[in-house]
Amino acid sequence: MISIAIVDDEEIIREQVKKFIEKRVPDGMIDTYATGEAIISTPKFYDIVFLDIQMEGINGIDTAKELRQKFEDIVLIFITGRKEYVFDAFDVSAFHYLVKPLEEDKFSRVYERAVLEVYKQRKRKEEPIFIKTRNRNITLEQKNVLYIESRAKKVEIHTGTEIVETYGAIRELQKQLNDSFYRCHRGYLVNMAFVSEYSNDSIVLKNGETVILAKEKYSDFVKTYMRYLKNGGGIFV
Repeated sequence: MISIAIVDDEEIIREQVKKFIEKRVPDGMIDTYATGEAIISTPKFYDIVFLDIQMEGINGIDTAKELRQKFEDIVLIFITGRKEYVFDAFDVSAFHYLVKPLEEDKFSRVYERAVLEVYKQRKRKEEPIFIKTRNRNITLEQKNVLYIESRAKKVEIHTGTEIVETYGAIRELQKQLNDSFYRCHRGYLVNMAFVSEYSNDSIVLKNGETVILAKEKYSDFVKTYMRYLKNGGGIFV
């Protein structure tokens, strides 16, 4: 199911957008907000956010910046009565820009494309990783990887059942991984789905193993892990 938020200080617009969506997704999860402050303060993650630009209090552009910091993969669609804000929308990687008064056909086309984008993002996160060893080629599901460790010229991929070794650099392997993985140390990538507890210099996994957390990365790890949890714990919950 796709989760959707509508943020506009005009109730008539909120209801119009909601009706447009409900025609296509009768049982969809749709929340509405009258201010940018209201959606920023909620811990909920939304796949798609329809966002007015001109609102009392924090405006739509600044709201989008806050949302983008919390949730990188959110699909933002601006709704406004003025076209001159279109360039501001690019700064926050907006998916599209709809001008009031809203035309249902135009809205439908943009909405359908946004839904496709959500599913594309989900598919990318679920893609397996491909490992080439001396004797075989292996495909691993990312959800089964606890952590990855760099040892000299080798990389060890630790799953719940085995350790797979391959030659290469950990930074190259990182390019295949989704955002459930965090580079907690120059020699470690940890899957946040398996984090049990952490301190300022280590992370304990649910199977009892411990990986190193670089002290200079502690603050960033805590911020990233909290965002991961607010996101619903990623795709492996």
